[in-house]
Amino acid sequence: MPGQFYDVIIVGAGPAGSYTAYRLASSGYSVAVLEQKEAVGVGVCCTGIVSAECFDSFGVNPELILNRANSAKFFSPSGKYLRLQDNRVQVCVLDRASFDQAVARKAQAVGVDYLFLSRATDIVIERDKALVEISHHSSREKLTARAVILANGFNPRLSQKLNLGEVKRFAIGAQIEVEAGDVDEVEIYFNQRIAPGFFAWLVPTSASRVLVGLLSMSHAKLCLQKFLLSPYCQSRIVRKEDKIKQKAIPLGTLPRSYGNRILVVGDAAGQVKPTTGGGIYFGHLGAKIAAEVLGEALSDGDLSIARLSCYQRQWKAKMGEEISLGYWTRRAYSKLSDRQVERIFNMFDSGGIARTLLDSPNLSFDWHSRLILASLRHVLVYPLRKAWHLFHKEVGL
Repeated sequence: MPGQFYDVIIVGAGPAGSYTAYRLASSGYSVAVLEQKEAVGVGVCCTGIVSAECFDSFGVNPELILNRANSAKFFSPSGKYLRLQDNRVQVCVLDRASFDQAVARKAQAVGVDYLFLSRATDIVIERDKALVEISHHSSREKLTARAVILANGFNPRLSQKLNLGEVKRFAIGAQIEVEAGDVDEVEIYFNQRIAPGFFAWLVPTSASRVLVGLLSMSHAKLCLQKFLLSPYCQSRIVRKEDKIKQKAIPLGTLPRSYGNRILVVGDAAGQVKPTTGGGIYFGHLGAKIAAEVLGEALSDGDLSIARLSCYQRQWKAKMGEEISLGYWTRRAYSKLSDRQVERIFNMFDSGGIARTLLDSPNLSFDWHSRLILASLRHVLVYPLRKAWHLFHKEVGL
C-alpha cells in the first residue's frame, strides 16, 4: 500500500512482533506488520516448548498445545540418564506454526494490517517520521510511520544500518520432525561429540511424532545428520518425511535496542535464553515492555532516543542478569570435556543433588539463574560433604 501512513510499522511476524502489534493496536494505534514470507508460521524452526504461564499470557486457544510434559530424561555422554519427574506439568509443546498464526489473528482482529512477501530493505529516520522501503512482489515501495519496531529475528543487517550495533555471537539450531516409536517423554543429550557446546533433544509431539534437533556453534545440520544415525535415534525412527530446518540464535544482547523512532524486540534484540536458545518467553516480555513504552511515547508525541531509552533499561532490569549468567554458564559448559560432563552427571546422581533441585523453589523453566546458582552451591559443597562422610566412616562415628 504505497503512501500509507501508520503509527507503527513492525518488521517481522513472529510471536514477539505480532504480540507487540496486538497490544499497540488495542490501544488505538494504526499498525502494519511486514513479513517477507508468504504467510505467518511458514518454515519455523523451533521445538515450541514453553511454560504453561507463558502460553496463557498470549491468550490463544489451548488446542494449539500438542503435548504437556512433567518429566524428562537427561543423558550423559556414556548414555546413562537421570530421569526427573514432577507432579505438576512443567512445559507445553506447541504447534509452533499454528501458534504464530493464532497470535497474528489476534492482532488482525484489532485492526493490524499484515503485508506478506514484503521485505524491509531500508529504514530511514527523519525528523518527524520513519520511512520504510520494502521489496514487494518484485517492486519497491515506501511506507511511512511515526515509529518502527524490528522484530525480524537474528538478522543484523537492519540493526547495523541503524547504528544499533550487532550481536556477534550466535548458535545454529537444526531440527527435523520424524515418525518414531518408543519416545514417550522429553529426552536431552549432553555430549560434546553430538552437539558441541550445547545439547541435542528428542521431543514427542504425539504418540508417533517426534522433534529431533540440536544446537551447535557451527555445522548444525551435519551434527544433526550424525545424531539421526546414532543408536539413540536410528533404531527408533520409522520415517523421515520432513527436511532439516535451521535457525540462527543470538547468544548475547544487542548493544542498543532503541533509537530515534526505533525499538527492537525478541531475537533481534537478543532476548533469548542462552542456556536453551528459547526465545518465545523473553521475546514476549520484551514485546510487553516495548508496547507500553512506545504507546506512552506516541501518546506524548515524543519518540526521541532519550525518551525511548527507558525501554532497554526496563527489559534489562527484567531479564538482563538472567541472560548474562546464562551466557557465561553456557560458555563454561562448552569448555568441558565429555569426561568432565560425565563426572558432573555422577555427582548429581549419587549425591542426590538432582532430586534436591527438583524439589526446591529455585526450579523454573523460564528463569534459570536461581537454578544455576543453586546447582553451583551443591556442586561446590558436594566434595566436602563426601569427605566428611568418609571421615566419619573411617573413625567409626
